[in-house]
Amino acid sequence: QVQLVESGGGLVQAGGSLRLSCSVSGRTSSSYTMGWFRQAPGKEREFVTAINRRGGRTSYADSVKGRFTISRDNAKNMVYLQMNSLKPEDTAVYYCAADYSPTGTIWSDYGRYGYWGQGTQVTVSS
Repeated sequence: QVQLVESGGGLVQAGGSLRLSCSVSGRTSSSYTMGWFRQAPGKEREFVTAINRRGGRTSYADSVKGRFTISRDNAKNMVYLQMNSLKPEDTAVYYCAADYSPTGTIWSDYGRYGYWGQGTQVTVSS
């Protein structure tokens, strides 16, 4: 089993920055693809970004490219999401997700991830 705990959410003005953290416990994180998803009120959960097990490959949603950066520190079992130039439309609950991927495959489909955190709220005011 893998447990994920997000932190770092909060209220920020448009144009500001936040860094989300995801702590991974239960299994070594280095065998898992990690992803970040978000869900705004009344909307479906959507892919934000993902990173492969060694951190050498990433994928981003078009809406966050150039503004968000995913990274991981396998020695600390942590995954991070640096969010810059935040916009009001980035307001959502952000979820950390994980699934076993020894080959390093990354996915944007939330159905491929078997482990989820409880989410952290990010609110961007205009």
